[in-house]
Amino acid sequence: MRFQCIAPDVRLGKNVKIYEFVNLYGCAIDDHTKIGCFVEIQKNVKVGKSCKISSHTFICEGVTIEDNVLVGHNVTFINDKYPRATNEKGELQTEEDWAVHPTLVKKGASIGSGSVILCNLTIGRTRSWAPAVW
Repeated sequence: MRFQCIAPDVRLGKNVKIYEFVNLYGCAIDDHTKIGCFVEIQKNVKVGKSCKISSHTFICEGVTIEDNVLVGHNVTFINDKYPRATNEKGELQTEEDWAVHPTLVKKGASIGSGSVILCNLTIGRTRSWAPAVW
């Protein structure tokens, strides 16, 4: 028996490896990426090619992860600057009550275990990689 919840709207590339106890919906995972145990990836997230998303990680709406990225164990992404349970009327918030603040993880970046990633950030190189000259 498999313990995975993968919604029909998830787009999976070739040779994607998904372990047990994973929840995926509305996201896109590109070729040769591994998704560890106890991971949730929400709608409108894009994960690139040859990435490793380690166990116990939460990737919320608004996150884009480029190719060859390592996300360590127990990493949490945040997409809301002012999280609240209710709106000004005291009603539970809906999607209309807040805005998603995006995060971009650039190609080849590594995010250490236990990190909490705030929104409106770009992580990694902002220009193409070039070897150091010694």
